[in-house]
Amino acid sequence: MHLRTLVLAVAVCLGLPGCGGGGLMQYIVATRNHQGDLALAAGNLPDAAIAYKLALQFAPDDQHARAGLARVQLGIAVKDYQAAKLEDALAALAVASKYDPQSVRVAEVRAEIEQARIKREIVVSNYPIYRENGRALRRAYLELKTLDAKIIEALQRFDYTFDPTQLSTAIRTSYTLGEEVTKNTNHLISFRQLVEAGSPSASSEPLAPGASLLPLP
Repeated sequence: MHLRTLVLAVAVCLGLPGCGGGGLMQYIVATRNHQGDLALAAGNLPDAAIAYKLALQFAPDDQHARAGLARVQLGIAVKDYQAAKLEDALAALAVASKYDPQSVRVAEVRAEIEQARIKREIVVSNYPIYRENGRALRRAYLELKTLDAKIIEALQRFDYTFDPTQLSTAIRTSYTLGEEVTKNTNHLISFRQLVEAGSPSASSEPLAPGASLLPLP
C-alpha cells in the first residue's frame, strides 16, 4: 500500500467510532507486515526490511515483524557471504540475532562465515595476490564459451549447407578447445598449489596480469 493510500485509510479510521489509537496502531502494523511479506516472497529484501522496520517502530514486540526482519537479514547475510563480503554478512546476522536470538539457521550461517574468515586470512597471508589470479582463471574459463559456440555454429551450418568443410571447422575448433581446457586445468592446479602453500614472495607480481592466463610456475 502506498503512503498516500495509508494516510487516507488512517484518516477514515480516525473518523469512525470505535477506531481508536489501539485499533489504528494494529492496522498500521498489519499493513506494514503484509507489505513486508509480499516483498519477501518476491525476493525484494531491501523493501521487505523497510516494511518490517516500520512495523516495529509502532510495535517493537510484534512477533510477525521481528521474525520477518530476521528472515530478511538472514537472506541479506547469505547474499553478502556469496559476494565475499564477509564483514557485511556478519553485520546482517547480528541484526537477525537481535530479532530471532534462538535461530539455529542464523547460528549455522555465522559459524560457516567465521570459518571462511579464518580460511581467508590464511590464504591472504600465504598468497596475497590470489584474487587477481582467481579472476584471470574465471575469465579464461568464460572464454571457452566462445570456442564452444563456434563448434555449435559450424554444426548448425552443416545442417543446411551439407558442406563437409563446416565439420572440418568444428573439428579444428574442438582441438583448440581441448588444448585450452588442458591449459586452464594446469593453471587451476598451479593456483590451488599456490593457495595452499603460498607464493614465493608477498611482493611478487601477479601471475596473471591483465587478461592473460595464469602461467605455469
